[in-house]
Amino acid sequence: MTSKTVPENDALLDAPDHVLSTLEKDGSRRWLRPKLAPGFWWHKRRIIAYMLMVIFVAIPHLQVNNKPLILLDIAARKFTIFGRTFLPTDTMLLALLILTVLFSIVLVTAVAGRVWCGWACPQTVYMEFLFRPIDRLFEGTKGKGGKPKKGMNGALQVARFAVYVVLCAFLAHTFLAYFVGVERLSEWVQRSPVEHPVPFFVMVFTVGLMLFDFMFFREQLCLIACPYGRFQSVMLDEQSMVVAYDHIRGEPRKKGKHAPDEKVGDCVDCNQCVVVCPTGIDIRKGLQMECINCTQCIDACDSVMEKVGSPTGLIRYSSQDSIAGKVRRLFRARTIVYPLILLCLMTGLVFAISTKTGFDSRIIRQTGAPFTLLPSLKVSNQFRLRLVNRTDETQSYSLSAEPDLGLGFEVMDPDKMTMDAGKSQLVPINITFDASLTRGSGRKEVTVTVKDSSDNQRELDFYLLGPR
Repeated sequence: MTSKTVPENDALLDAPDHVLSTLEKDGSRRWLRPKLAPGFWWHKRRIIAYMLMVIFVAIPHLQVNNKPLILLDIAARKFTIFGRTFLPTDTMLLALLILTVLFSIVLVTAVAGRVWCGWACPQTVYMEFLFRPIDRLFEGTKGKGGKPKKGMNGALQVARFAVYVVLCAFLAHTFLAYFVGVERLSEWVQRSPVEHPVPFFVMVFTVGLMLFDFMFFREQLCLIACPYGRFQSVMLDEQSMVVAYDHIRGEPRKKGKHAPDEKVGDCVDCNQCVVVCPTGIDIRKGLQMECINCTQCIDACDSVMEKVGSPTGLIRYSSQDSIAGKVRRLFRARTIVYPLILLCLMTGLVFAISTKTGFDSRIIRQTGAPFTLLPSLKVSNQFRLRLVNRTDETQSYSLSAEPDLGLGFEVMDPDKMTMDAGKSQLVPINITFDASLTRGSGRKEVTVTVKDSSDNQRELDFYLLGPR
């Protein structure tokens, strides 16, 4: 058996220039320093980005009905959203809320593509409109971007790092305010870290995580860690709006030699759409997972088309079918089914919220004997009453039923019938009634009214068990 040797200079597989948009052919990190294309879309994105930054900082300070607009108090297991407090017992409400958000994202993606990634995602907003401008300021490329002519000296690197630490600390404190509230956060800031080591450690960890992200990981969060780019393959279709290159109009490119009778496209192969891309891709290769729909390639290409005297829109917001010359259809399976599902979820969510009273109550039968026959020909049933005080005040609760039923209520621990705001209790109770009430079937359906000191009330339907 003979073996064929491969010449040393004959590569088995030629590696592309960039294995990934952030990875060179030799495996080293490709640091992206995108140029700036301040065009029509960039100005709109900048306005929206700064508005979102202000909203992010302002939300923890806003109140509705004397409650924070949003407060996700995980330690106390209370979630306040738009002035309404949700408790762990609100399983259905939380499930409806999560499903509503999920299907909203799916619907927006099906219609407008990855508009969230390029326009509203915190990673993109802060990276492109806060931290990259800081980089350009220290690198001497302010207003234009791209690779600096020379690297930063040590003093500039220390100064830039200090600015990053201050900004990340501010963002981390703002982020923590969503979970502990601005009042408690203000107390922590004014006290020694020794007095609250756990929150201080959480803060330091969050600041470090943000520094790692915005100084080192950067666009790799979108390319590697974020699952949304992978989900888009099932959420998009050929009719979804995306940032697309019109290959029919642009190819073949003008750069290079062409036959005299060969039709030449509008693309001049200037590569500006690549050097401005914050994820380092070439949009001319078609729809890609790494594209975040930031529209920088649109602004760059439109600027070049104006200079060479060609119509703008070679790269534009469009759909794959529109680029191929097919008719744009707004109404299709996804844009009909998704809104219907979303409408049902939102209707259920609004109904569930509107029917919530100042407290939750549920009655649970105790384990053991179904009933006890007393010497006085009375029957006793043992229950546990679950009470959840949803108000912001201490409440006292009482039980009542229709007088003709002759029910007697014995609360085994009367102190538990008074509860502080947001508290939950299991109250053991005995209900006594005449044995004749269950004669025949051995059970009787009754309705008991639970009432608090604020005149909120709920009716509980359940069965009493007794002798036939």
